[in-house]
Amino acid sequence: MTIPPNKGSQNLTRFQKQFYTIAHRGASAYYPENTFSAFRAAVEMNADMIELDVLLSKDNIPVVFHDEKLDMKTNGSGYVRDFTLKELKLLDAGSWFDPKFKDERISTLREILEYAKNKILVNIEIKTEAVTEKEEWGIVELVLSVIKELDMENEVIISSFDYRVFNRIIKSNSRSKLALLFEPSQSKGRDPLKLVSDYSVDAFNMGAEQLNDNWIQQLNKNNIPFFVYTVNDKEQMEYLIRAGATGIFTDKPDVLKVLSKEVLKKSGVNSNYFQS
Repeated sequence: MTIPPNKGSQNLTRFQKQFYTIAHRGASAYYPENTFSAFRAAVEMNADMIELDVLLSKDNIPVVFHDEKLDMKTNGSGYVRDFTLKELKLLDAGSWFDPKFKDERISTLREILEYAKNKILVNIEIKTEAVTEKEEWGIVELVLSVIKELDMENEVIISSFDYRVFNRIIKSNSRSKLALLFEPSQSKGRDPLKLVSDYSVDAFNMGAEQLNDNWIQQLNKNNIPFFVYTVNDKEQMEYLIRAGATGIFTDKPDVLKVLSKEVLKKSGVNSNYFQS
């Protein structure tokens, strides 16, 4: 696949797009999720952002992989955390999707960010399975270190279902944008406005099935950017765009990109913006 010319990433401190097409684990309807093929395809499809998942290897390297175990998405078996990066790199991470992707390998966060820099925005989801009570050189500190070294704080959003992540990032004085992934048991009945305030995050992420009219009204009224996952149905996409969603996570960024342009052009809907 040919990689298109570097088109320049939007800087999140100058967040001025009406709507964000977010490639969920890359263009994962067509390529094995969380692989270079999926991310390259997302860029080629002109997605505004890629979403990826981060776990830790045995030797404490942030790697891009969704499942806690290797069994379903590689030819390996066992927990990601029990293998060194060198061992993980030996695994086939593509054949589960299609034999033609047998050469796909698990990537490090650094590798994907180096590719994405100045090319496409990145939503980094820190997986709950990798978060421990240990803060010093835990996954949060390691992820922030890579982002800072690459000078990409204005090109990433960090999200998590584990609310401890946000407290730790706030203490670190990182300039990266934060998006809370709604998790009912930790939320304890708090609404989006209260959660965004309590954890000092910049945006609110939730599943399409969790969103309701009251939340839509509250989020829009208070100018809180909100992102919805994972939507592949065109009717549902259109509904969410018209409802004011800042962005949608989809496995089909090519479909959403075209549809969003059509819907926004017809309706004149303005979505929420990040504020610098």
